Amino acid sequence: MDATFVALIIIVLVALAFDYTNGFHDAANAIAVAVSTKALTPRVALALAAVMNLVGALLSTEVAKTVGAGIIDPPEGSDGLQIVFAALIGAIVWNLITWWFGLPSSSSHALIGGLVGAAVAAAHTVQWMGVLDKVIIPMVVSPLVGFGLGYLFMLAILWTFHSANVTRANRGFRYAQIVSSATMALGHGLQDAQKTMGIITLALVTAGEIDSFDVPLWVVLSAALALSAGTYAGGFRIMRTLGRRIIQLTPAGGFSAQTVASGVMVTTATVFAVPVSTTHITTTSIMGVGATRRLSAVRWGVAGSIVIAWVVTLPAAGLVAALAYVLTHSIIG
Repeated sequence: MDATFVALIIIVLVALAFDYTNGFHDAANAIAVAVSTKALTPRVALALAAVMNLVGALLSTEVAKTVGAGIIDPPEGSDGLQIVFAALIGAIVWNLITWWFGLPSSSSHALIGGLVGAAVAAAHTVQWMGVLDKVIIPMVVSPLVGFGLGYLFMLAILWTFHSANVTRANRGFRYAQIVSSATMALGHGLQDAQKTMGIITLALVTAGEIDSFDVPLWVVLSAALALSAGTYAGGFRIMRTLGRRIIQLTPAGGFSAQTVASGVMVTTATVFAVPVSTTHITTTSIMGVGATRRLSAVRWGVAGSIVIAWVVTLPAAGLVAALAYVLTHSIIG
């Protein structure tokens, strides 16, 4: 067994570990609102999210191709595998830091930041136009879309049910949230599992194990299962932030936020094939729904700390990845 193959196995295992941390880091995106409105218990919500993550991950590989082939030029040989390894280390470290502090940052952007940081440290070619078109612009636009649609959708719900019996309507929206939570988890699987698929496939191309960027079935299945397992492990620290600290949502508000967020995630994955942040979209959809009461109903201080984590994620994960590359390269050569 040669050194390149051993390195490839290590990278695959580290990538699946990242996928697992992505699951428990971002599990809250799909279920925090349903749990906070008591539509679902935490464990039932996590089980539902895990199953739907698995289903979503099996539906498409378009985002995987964007991440694996549209951010940096596919590297070659041992140095290329070091770049991929360092990118994963940067993403995992940043995921764990933000998870510890309960901040819903973006695992997607941590991974992309890691790729860019490691490539820059290795003096490897970064597709900067690809980063702009596929990462930066969607990173700015998708949260704004989530906020705007969340606000408008909630207004429509309020107008439609303004004369309904409140108790009966809340009961109905709690049932509806089961469906919207499942759709959220489906969108999460469509988006986030594919990023790990892209990284593993990039490593396979780099090591010369495959000739073209076509995601193998075993990569799809392993990434889907790792994300699903991580989701079931839970993300209770971040769940509290999304479910209660930004704003206390009603069942109607929870349904509105989840419906909008899942719609944006599924559309960006299937129509545009861009790796957007499920965290960004979920959070801003909640803010948009909350703003229909009054702007002061949203705890903007909490929202501000979340936005800071968003802005810092790309460069922070990139810096950690760059340091990881320098350290790895100095050891291996």
